[in-house]
Amino acid sequence: MNADELVDVVDENDRVVSRATRAQMRQSNLRHRCAYVLVFNSRGQLFVHQRTVAKDIFPGYWDVTIGGVLEAGERYDEGAGRELYEELGIRNAPLRRLFPMKYQDSETTVHGMVYSCTADQVPRLQASEIATGEWMDLDAVLEQTVRAKFCPDGLAALRLYLSKLEAALSRR
Repeated sequence: MNADELVDVVDENDRVVSRATRAQMRQSNLRHRCAYVLVFNSRGQLFVHQRTVAKDIFPGYWDVTIGGVLEAGERYDEGAGRELYEELGIRNAPLRRLFPMKYQDSETTVHGMVYSCTADQVPRLQASEIATGEWMDLDAVLEQTVRAKFCPDGLAALRLYLSKLEAALSRR
């Protein structure tokens, strides 16, 4: 997505209130929609990647989710599938819609939807967005997050996923 492409600006309840360019959205930290996909392989490892230094937000940071800003008029499910294909070349991996997530900091204000999928194919990295990536065990991922810079919204999605998983397991 380039700086001139349009995105939906949404209110606290995720209703579209206007449209803005990506550049305007970033400059004014306008609330927008994002899709977040936790990509696991069949061994339970999570795909973790480092963003390129050309990214408009959190350049060079590591990330635990694949995804990003939805285009104007795009639905969450469409955006998640599009991002998975664009960033990793993965198509036809069934996406599991997990939960909505709100995130805000000084850099970004997001109304997002978190997904997961399982894929064993070798990722084809989108060179303009991903510098490198690897499959990691969850304990190694969590250990790495205290040593390296990670995208805070992606970490929020992972932490929420893990807390919901833990709650579900404790109810058994």
